[in-house]
Amino acid sequence: MYYLYIGSQDLITTQALLLSMKILDYYILKKFLKTYVFAVFIIVLIVMVIDYTEKIDDFIRKEAPVKEIFFDYYLNFIPYWASYISPLMVFIATVFFTANLAAKTEIIAILSSGVSFTRLMRPYLIGSGILAVGTFIMIGWVVPNANKVRVPFEHKYINNTYYFDKRDVHIKIAPDVYAYLETYDNTTNTGYRFSLERIVGTEIQEKLMSDRITWDSTSKKWTIHDYRIRTAGATSLKFGAKIDTTLNLFPKDFENKHLLHETFTLPELNRHIDLVQSRGADGIEVFQIEKYLRFANPFSVMILTIIGFLVSARKARGGVGFQIALGFSLAFIYILFFMMSKGIAEGGGMPPLLAVWLPNLVFSAVGVGLYYTIPR
Repeated sequence: MYYLYIGSQDLITTQALLLSMKILDYYILKKFLKTYVFAVFIIVLIVMVIDYTEKIDDFIRKEAPVKEIFFDYYLNFIPYWASYISPLMVFIATVFFTANLAAKTEIIAILSSGVSFTRLMRPYLIGSGILAVGTFIMIGWVVPNANKVRVPFEHKYINNTYYFDKRDVHIKIAPDVYAYLETYDNTTNTGYRFSLERIVGTEIQEKLMSDRITWDSTSKKWTIHDYRIRTAGATSLKFGAKIDTTLNLFPKDFENKHLLHETFTLPELNRHIDLVQSRGADGIEVFQIEKYLRFANPFSVMILTIIGFLVSARKARGGVGFQIALGFSLAFIYILFFMMSKGIAEGGGMPPLLAVWLPNLVFSAVGVGLYYTIPR
């Protein structure tokens, strides 16, 4: 009976410890998420105020309706910026919240009660996991759909009128068919010095040449004017005044591409990358970087949460202010590192996949180093 009594006491103690840990997990998780939401709210609010003061002259000059300003622009501005600053804010929130716990010796009390340092990280990992999933859904679907409204508003009321000014445009529109335009006027949807070539192997089997090609918005077809057709083996050209045709080429291909990559949901982005690759067009790096970012950002949320916890979990001589300053410094280094690698990739100096994941890989190594070297 004595041994049974001791066993029951141990069982009660274990159950009490588990219950206290669940309460502690819930407490830390709730405080952590509340700090993150508050930080995001404050920063987005500040950014909105700054943005409005910068753009109010554009709104007045171009007579933007008040309804569109608030519902088309700023209502869709919020999810864009909330997801954009999410990795940074989760890092700052972790440092701020954990540093306050450490300053009040709450972490020391928790560790003294028998809770391991690794076990203390569990609610942070759960919280960062929740935010990572939320970030992935936001940047994969919610934000692009919001940008479908916000970006056209910017083109209409904020940015200067767009004119397509590229020359000598080559586009692959079918497996063996290539289109060429010397110039294109996007205000009238008219292309000049147009040619269409069908190439089999290395031989041009057929070539159509035209002085002008125009888009018929009613029939959704191209009208080719004053054309000549040369066929391999033929001794003469075939002439024509006008012909209507459908091509895998549309006026939207010549529209403003600024921020276009931000308006695609993840499935749409994959399809667009495949389309650009099939056409052999330039500028695919921007879309590839955007795609890889949407997978890397959720992981950066978790990595920065762990680093934020490790640098602020112990009481520092400089107090909470020092730890928050340290957190901001590390966040600045991360952002600078990310912007540099992204810029190099966009210039073709680094593979997009490596450029996007390099900051995460480096800071993962930093996190591992901190975990094994930081005093417990």
